Amino acid sequence: MELLFRAGIAAVEPAELVARRVRRVGKQLAVEGAPASWGGPTVVVGAGKASARMAAAVAGVIGRDLAGGLVVAPRGPREEIPGIAVRSGGHPLPSDEGEQSTRALIWLLQERPEAAVVALISGGASSLLIQPIPPLVLADLIATNEALLASGARIHEINTVRKHLDNVKGGGLIRIARGRPFVTLILSDVIGDDPVTIGSGPTSADPTTFADALDVVERYQLRRSLPPAVIRLLEAGTRGEFPETLKPGAEELAGVVNLVIGSNRDALEAAAVAARRAGYEPVIADEPLVGDTTEAAQKFAGWVLRRGEVANRPLCLLAGGETTVRLGASPGRGGRNQEFGLACARAFDGRSINLLSAGTDGVDGPTDAAGAWVDGSTLERARRLGLDAAAALAGHDSYAFFDALGDLFRPGPTGTNVMDIKIALIGKPS
Repeated sequence: MELLFRAGIAAVEPAELVARRVRRVGKQLAVEGAPASWGGPTVVVGAGKASARMAAAVAGVIGRDLAGGLVVAPRGPREEIPGIAVRSGGHPLPSDEGEQSTRALIWLLQERPEAAVVALISGGASSLLIQPIPPLVLADLIATNEALLASGARIHEINTVRKHLDNVKGGGLIRIARGRPFVTLILSDVIGDDPVTIGSGPTSADPTTFADALDVVERYQLRRSLPPAVIRLLEAGTRGEFPETLKPGAEELAGVVNLVIGSNRDALEAAAVAARRAGYEPVIADEPLVGDTTEAAQKFAGWVLRRGEVANRPLCLLAGGETTVRLGASPGRGGRNQEFGLACARAFDGRSINLLSAGTDGVDGPTDAAGAWVDGSTLERARRLGLDAAAALAGHDSYAFFDALGDLFRPGPTGTNVMDIKIALIGKPS
């Protein structure tokens, strides 16, 4: 199964995806999917887990026309990119470091008003690229992100709130860099691959409103969890006391192109090709996995069992998406992929089924694992060790459970991010 996972990751390798899209045509820079090419100075900006790899690839194509660049990426080792600074930011929560990096990125755009812009956005950009709307301060946004991530809200709902508290989200970068060619290359980490949601849409028009953001707060009963300054700003925004995010049809959008160059579906299709070569009949789920992690896992497990009952050959069942975990007062340690696997374990108990649930970025929650392995022996092996699977699931403590079994999947950071992959194998090829 790791071979299939790695095949999916290879299909969404950021540098390769950029290299396929950006090229030189004489003295002009052309981006496949953009209506026009341009020549002359070009600035590169961006944020996300894959932004550094994307930047290295695009810098090589721009060559001598590169007029500077800055991308914000998670902390960690990285190679230097001539002409482009790689600054650090916080993830999954914003940080002071990220705020300073964002300030430097904005300064670069303002200092080079004559330069065209290539922006690079990938998963993680929402927390890495951060500039609170005054009078909010960074601590307000950190507390808001913590509450939203623990609430069980879906990513588009979380980003609806984020966009109305931050100057760079919801088209904010377009307002800063208006009046020049502006092409964004995007690696999608959201259901539907909509640039409006990916990274909280810093280069996209935003159809949501302050009222929509308040609706999310009410829906998930977050008034008492959020800083009072955040509630006051959202309420003032509904009264027109703060400007709305950039809306569709705005004149600033002239010359702006947003292109999604890689997605979860690309990874699933590559894994399916690898599965067929390994002797399995691949089947990709029609719908992405969304909503509560345990409920999504139960639905997925039921689908796997039904397909297995009528299978006359070895099967590889594939699904992707991004589920949510609503944490209790004192949660244990884990991530949505580990919890997904634990929720499937009971359905697969004693059966000839193997499952890998993993994040394509190599990270699952605040842990060093990308996910976990599950098979028909998982619960029996757990019982022998005195582990209580039901208690671990209820307490959101999947990491300790799988760590004790030796079934955590630790590939390390992959440098890309297109949500999660579920790989279930039924039977073995002859």
